[in-house]
Amino acid sequence: CTVSYVTQSQWAGGFVAQVDITNTGSSAINGWTLGFTFPGDQKITTAWNGTASQSGETVSITNASYNAALAAGQSTSVGFQGTWASSDAAPAAFTLNGATCTT
Repeated sequence: CTVSYVTQSQWAGGFVAQVDITNTGSSAINGWTLGFTFPGDQKITTAWNGTASQSGETVSITNASYNAALAAGQSTSVGFQGTWASSDAAPAAFTLNGATCTT
């Protein structure tokens, strides 16, 4: 998998980000969970195209019903809005169903 994280907008105490996920494997994925760790103190408040859960800096985003299937070479994206106090640094590493993705 390949993951691209982009901060679309940022302001004092808040941000909006988009994460593009590509299945670079040779077989389809039916149901996925994206995992990453925020390097700062970000907290997700709202997510779209997936369901986000967060424990401390550790985040998991699970597919929505309409984007669960990713054929080989297919991409999807998820987005979220959140808050931050001291750092809104982008995550450096991502996993998809436990497998490490390239960024």
